[in-house]
Amino acid sequence: MREHDVFSADGTRIRLWRTEADGPDVLLSHGLGVVPAVWPELPSARLHGWHHRGTLDSDRPADPARVQPADHVADALAVLDDGGVERCVVVGWSMGVTVAAELALRHPDRVTGLMLVTGAPGDAFANAFGFPGVPEPVRRLLGVGGLTALKAAAPLLDAVLHRVPVPDVGGPLVGSLRRYLRHDWDWYLTLALALGRAPRLDLAGVTCPTTVLAGRYDFLASADGVLGPVAALPQARVRVLPNTHFLPLEDPEVVVRELELLLDRADAVQRAVRDDAEGPLTSRSRPRA
Repeated sequence: MREHDVFSADGTRIRLWRTEADGPDVLLSHGLGVVPAVWPELPSARLHGWHHRGTLDSDRPADPARVQPADHVADALAVLDDGGVERCVVVGWSMGVTVAAELALRHPDRVTGLMLVTGAPGDAFANAFGFPGVPEPVRRLLGVGGLTALKAAAPLLDAVLHRVPVPDVGGPLVGSLRRYLRHDWDWYLTLALALGRAPRLDLAGVTCPTTVLAGRYDFLASADGVLGPVAALPQARVRVLPNTHFLPLEDPEVVVRELELLLDRADAVQRAVRDDAEGPLTSRSRPRA
């Protein structure tokens, strides 16, 4: 995997990462502040991703208000443009689902397939704390109130989490945890509140092949909230799995298989579109029996 910097539309320096595998391109809009090592390896495709603005090796925007879904979409487009990728399958995980869905709606010409993993496309707090009988307004209140309280305590979080000993036992996940704990938690929670408060997206305009994976025991993004927005999509494949919010870590083989299947579906649609563009068979062009 290689990393380097690009500049987003508002001039913010973004650190992107890209794998060197041969195969179709896939853009990963991962969980907030998560490093790529936690995502399953996909040797059959070239993965593209980036560190969210202000996290890890990406700069904060000059205007701290530029942390809305549209700003993250601009970062995603900068990553695709840098890689020379005109269109590809886009994967969203956790809060990255909102960014992936926003990209598909704003720039459908850039997205050939959409995979949404344990996350809702906007209004994320309404899907958290998915215990039976808890209405959405209460969930939103708990989500916003909880993160706001944590943000007020960010200096204490920094003092504690930055000093949590992580055993040096090797492996990418241990290194990823170490980097995650060292976030600037005031800024991290600023990003989380902005994405979590983004309104629910209407996915009716999404026409590309879509796959949605929900966790039956996911209390950060309830299965009903994850599946509801895609229920009417004509090309949606939906699976509810016996997992939690961290499905890519718990069952990476399933995630990889579903992604490879989506790549096949997207490729089939693109080939059909190209064939149709060359002109359908008519009575004049159809070969005689």
